[in-house]
Amino acid sequence: MTGTEYKSPEIREKMRYNDSPLTVAFEDPIFRAQGLRDDTYGEAKRFFELTDWQLHEIVCHCHVGASIRARWAASRVRSAMSERFGFFAWLRGIFMH
Repeated sequence: MTGTEYKSPEIREKMRYNDSPLTVAFEDPIFRAQGLRDDTYGEAKRFFELTDWQLHEIVCHCHVGASIRARWAASRVRSAMSERFGFFAWLRGIFMH
C-alpha cells in the first residue's frame, strides 16, 4: 500500500490493494470464520488489533516496495506483534494517529 501514513484516517480505513498481504489473510478460511470481513486496511487493523503504526510497518509501500516476499512479511508481522505491549509502542501509537 502506498503512503498509508499520509492518508486521512477515513481514507486509510478503506484502503485495499489486490494481492496484498491483507488479501492473502482474507483468503484464509480460518480468519474469515473468526470474523475477518474484508481485506481493507481498517478491517485488518480491527481484526488483528493493530495500531496504525504497526500495520504501516507491515503493509506500507515505503517498507515493502511493489512486492513482498512471504518470509519478509512474516518477519514484519512478528516484529510488529512483539512491540505491541511496550511503553514505546503505546507512546508511538499516541503520537502517530
